[in-house]
Amino acid sequence: MGIAPELVKLREGDELAFRQLVDQHQNRVFNTALGLLQHHENAQDVTQEVFVEVFRSISKFRGDSTLSTWIYRITVQKALGHIRSGKRLKRSGTIFGLFGNESQLNIQTNQPFDHPGIQLENKERATILFKAIALLPLNQRTAFTLHKVEGLSQNEIAVIMSTSVSSVESHLVRARRNLRELLSDYYEQNEK
Repeated sequence: MGIAPELVKLREGDELAFRQLVDQHQNRVFNTALGLLQHHENAQDVTQEVFVEVFRSISKFRGDSTLSTWIYRITVQKALGHIRSGKRLKRSGTIFGLFGNESQLNIQTNQPFDHPGIQLENKERATILFKAIALLPLNQRTAFTLHKVEGLSQNEIAVIMSTSVSSVESHLVRARRNLRELLSDYYEQNEK
């Protein structure tokens, strides 16, 4: 089986092929970064970093996975790198730690987070859900975001996260349990 013509063009530095790749993947890259970072400017920064990395590293792409899976993997790595390095901007408002003394969600903030895929009538609930997702440990947050927000299969997530499918399943189970716990107080008070 030969190398796809698009990949050959990308490896040769064909500008049109690269532009087409960006056009094809930029929304998914941005949405994935946004789901993990929950900050528009930082998601834009990560999106740029991803495509710079893709351009620089396309010759190293071995084809062990699909090109889109490889791009997702780079996106997740860059977004998690931002989180770990503290590059994200500080949002106003207080969010209590998931495993600290309080596991309560403070829903007041001056900069609401809006994911572009959420319909207007669900904005308030989505904002609260994304704030709860931000409190999850990184592996749970990544697996949950890729599965529930981006709609990827557990197999795809395992490849992107460089882990096993059973590990992804475990992250998803724990993420759902933690989200249920975080959101139960809010929904009891506000959904009656």
